[in-house]
Amino acid sequence: MSEAHRRQGHGRQDHRREGRRGTAVVVGAGLAGLTAATGLAARGFDVTVLEARNRVGGRIHGIEAAPGTWVDGGAAYLGDRHTELLALASELGLKTTPTTMLGASRFALDRDPDPDPDPDSAPADRTGTDTVTGTATRDGRFPPLNAVALGDLFERLAQLTAAVRPEAPWLTPDAERLDTLTAAEWAEQHLSHPDARLFFPLFLGEMCAADPADVSVLHLAFYLRSGGGLRYLNAFAGGAQQDRIDGGAHRLCERLAERLGERVRLGEAVLAVHQDDRAVTVRSDRSAYRADVAVMALPPLLADAIAYEPALPVPRAGERTARGCAVKVHLVYPAPVWRDHGLSGWSVNARGPLLSTVDDSPEGGIGVLTGFVTGAEAHRFGALTPEQQRAEALAQAGRLFPMLPEPVGFHVTDWLDDPFSRGCYAALLGPGDWTRLGPTLTAPHRRVHWAGTETSTAFFGLMEGAIRSGHRVVAEVLDRG
Repeated sequence: MSEAHRRQGHGRQDHRREGRRGTAVVVGAGLAGLTAATGLAARGFDVTVLEARNRVGGRIHGIEAAPGTWVDGGAAYLGDRHTELLALASELGLKTTPTTMLGASRFALDRDPDPDPDPDSAPADRTGTDTVTGTATRDGRFPPLNAVALGDLFERLAQLTAAVRPEAPWLTPDAERLDTLTAAEWAEQHLSHPDARLFFPLFLGEMCAADPADVSVLHLAFYLRSGGGLRYLNAFAGGAQQDRIDGGAHRLCERLAERLGERVRLGEAVLAVHQDDRAVTVRSDRSAYRADVAVMALPPLLADAIAYEPALPVPRAGERTARGCAVKVHLVYPAPVWRDHGLSGWSVNARGPLLSTVDDSPEGGIGVLTGFVTGAEAHRFGALTPEQQRAEALAQAGRLFPMLPEPVGFHVTDWLDDPFSRGCYAALLGPGDWTRLGPTLTAPHRRVHWAGTETSTAFFGLMEGAIRSGHRVVAEVLDRG
């Protein structure tokens, strides 16, 4: 999209056009906003999309790891229950590719591994522990920790998950208490075995990019239930991480934006939303747009940073709402050499920066090892210099997979400090958020409607939730008459 195209919005705009059903301004060109915008446009609305970034996609972001080969710097995975996402991919002519999980897993769950292993050492056999690095190799993904303790942890989480009301978490039995208690406090009360205490924050970081101190127990239970349950969310084959969009999830947003053409205006940050009896005016740092309705497809912390007149009756975020703590690291190699050693590329680690890794290599091409830095570790890692980040990540990858050559590419995507996302995978609802903010989660503010994965009680925090929120907003706007 050219600079001239981006600047066409200068000056006050009134987008009413003869023969149109109505006018709408959509704020945010992520998956939710683009779904809402294309849905409204298809039903006769004159739509303008305003996006602060110089790209579309929001928390979906493609990185060119090698010429013509893209990896997902943001949202990536999907499963067979993500029906709206699969339908959209099919409609846009996109295919899925499986997440490869063949081979053994690596587990570095010793809190103090040897920082200087022999670089020429080989990983242990498929059921052993590497005496040099303290890293265990096991078939499957179940960590080499006390099975009874982890079984008790998962049973307790399953009980919490089963009790929550996913369509209205604030109406869950004992919601007030569960929404006051943090996940860290819950763990302190209920997890006595050191292995369960060790694994719980790693699990929470992998599932929702949260530190246990940041989220309420109600949010934890809701997140797991909303995503399809603990087993489904945590699974590759047959689960929520089974597939990826071939060529990168960013292609979803790029193809939706192509349908809208010049109606998508990049590099235009929204500052204020004013309403009167006849219309809503959305003011950006470049222009003002007057329309019948506005759709705010933004994370809660960003939505609250905008000035509203009249003011919102209830804010979009609370005092304890936190940013999703996620940094994604991509290490690129000429080939996925770990597979030649019977390894899947999957690892779970007690120490950072890479608390888990997964093989995201394209078929028949380069090797891509994706590392996830989550929870409190994301704050620490994000504060390092790029040189320090590279040194730490490569040193850890070398301990986990000693056969790795020097990488041909290295990429860090820091969502925690991204000014136009303020965290990823999604906002973390802290103590008091669900009981105070939940009842107004989707309630329109006069002519202003809300979209985004945080407004979806189904598949909250996932691409599927974002798409469903866009569909919901289209239905709401049509119902206005």
